[in-house]
Amino acid sequence: MAQMKYFYELTISSSPHAHSPVTTRTIMRDVLIALTPALVGSIYFFGFRALMVTLVSASACVFFEWIYRKLMKKDSTVYDLSAVVTGVLLAFVCPVTIPYWVIIIGDFFAIIIVKQLFGGIGKNFMNPALAARAFLFSWPVVMSTWVKPGFSNAAGILDTADAVTGATPLAAMHQGSLTGVSVRDLFFGNVGGCIGETSVALLLIGLAYLLVRRVISLRIPVSFVGTVAILTLLFPKGNPPTQWMLAQICSGGVMLGAIFMATDYVTSPVTKLGQVIFGMGCGLITVAIRYMGAYNEGVSYAILVMNACTVLLDKIGRPVKFGAVKKEAAEK
Repeated sequence: MAQMKYFYELTISSSPHAHSPVTTRTIMRDVLIALTPALVGSIYFFGFRALMVTLVSASACVFFEWIYRKLMKKDSTVYDLSAVVTGVLLAFVCPVTIPYWVIIIGDFFAIIIVKQLFGGIGKNFMNPALAARAFLFSWPVVMSTWVKPGFSNAAGILDTADAVTGATPLAAMHQGSLTGVSVRDLFFGNVGGCIGETSVALLLIGLAYLLVRRVISLRIPVSFVGTVAILTLLFPKGNPPTQWMLAQICSGGVMLGAIFMATDYVTSPVTKLGQVIFGMGCGLITVAIRYMGAYNEGVSYAILVMNACTVLLDKIGRPVKFGAVKKEAAEK
């Protein structure tokens, strides 16, 4: 019987061999969709200047990324939408009265200094929007002027005229008081604050969308918010403790930071245990700054500090290589 031979043609290519429809562009698009409810809410509470600030910030980020890549003769990355997300997030953590020239400076810092000088997307070690926000506190008065909801039209769309301002709930709680602090208003967003952080309800809608789309997991948001909740409930500075705890997690940038900032793929750990520790660290530092610092908000700085620890946290919970002995892997 004649021996039959079969020949198969194999095409060898470099990795990765698995393909997925998920790209940087699709992820950033989903993040922008998830941010839309909060943007609509900001327009309702603060007027159309909130939209203008957001559009200016997003446009400036795209421009700075495009011009830098062009001058450096690198491939353009503006189409992946990451610069747009950075611009929107920076606008969300700024007051609606911020002058356009100030937020454009922040956009330059976020894109050029924090992102591009470190190699571009995927190589920056801290969140560009939060780093830019910290830098913009070089203008402390500008960054701490809060508009009361419903009075924002006085701020003007194309100018920075005087608006009806007022203290945020965090300012009252920093003094250990819940006077005038309504958890209901905090949840729905009828309070003064940054453009995109005031309405917890709208941010939770964005969270639900990201979870359905599997863009993020609950590990970092739950460990972040949970740590803030537990610490403020066990060590309340105001009464009743339950109201104090709810007011703490619903005020400031806790929800915005936990959902959209701390979950940044580039600046957060990839291991499951590392993500839980990362979120807990963010919550712990947030409460520490709010309780013991002169500044009544600590979310941005908490996330930035934990961003610097991401490299170390990635070593925690790292799976053992297939076929390796756990003891030998640990020694390495």
